[in-house]
Amino acid sequence: MITYKNIIRGIVTVTAVTMLFSCEGNLNRIRAMDLPGDSPQAIGTNLDLKYTDSGRVVATLKSERMLDYTNLEFPYREFPDGIELEFFDENRQKNTVTSNYAIIYDETGLIDLQGDVVLVTSDSTRLEATQLYWDQTIGWVFTDKPNTIRRPSGARNQGQGFDSDLNFTNFRSRTNVGVQVIEDKNQ
Repeated sequence: MITYKNIIRGIVTVTAVTMLFSCEGNLNRIRAMDLPGDSPQAIGTNLDLKYTDSGRVVATLKSERMLDYTNLEFPYREFPDGIELEFFDENRQKNTVTSNYAIIYDETGLIDLQGDVVLVTSDSTRLEATQLYWDQTIGWVFTDKPNTIRRPSGARNQGQGFDSDLNFTNFRSRTNVGVQVIEDKNQ
C-alpha cells in the first residue's frame, strides 16, 4: 500500500538524486575552467598602492599592470609594464626607483628591476642601469650590468657591477671609470 509518507519519501529521494547529479555537472564545468598551474591567480591594472607602517607611509608603488603568482611554490609578483616606486625613510626623505619591468620574489625579499632602471636618492644621487637587484631584507642594491652613478657634487662613476647600501655610503664597484670631486680643505 502506498501511503502519503512513502510518496513524500520518494519525492525527497528523487530531488536529492537530481541535485547530486546537477552539482556533479557544475563541478565538472568549474574544473574545466580551472586555470593552468602557470597562470596568475590575480591580475591588477592601474595600481597605486601605499604601504604604511604604524600609520606612516613608507612606500608607494605605481604600475600599469601586475601579475600575481603568489599561488605557486616559489611565489612572486610580476610587473611587465614597469613600476614607479617611492620609499621614505624615518625622516620622510624620499627615494625613487623606476624601471620598465620588475619582479618581486616574496620569500627572499629580492626585487629584480630591468630596463632603464633609474634610482634617485633623497640627496639627488642618480643611478642608471639596465638591471638592478634590490635586497629589501638588508637594504642592499647590486648589479653585474653596466651602470652610471651621478652624485650631486658632480662626481660620476661608470662601471660594470657594484654593491651598495641604499644611500650609496657603503659602495663597492667592480670595474669603473669616473670623475671624483675632492674638496681641498686647506683653502
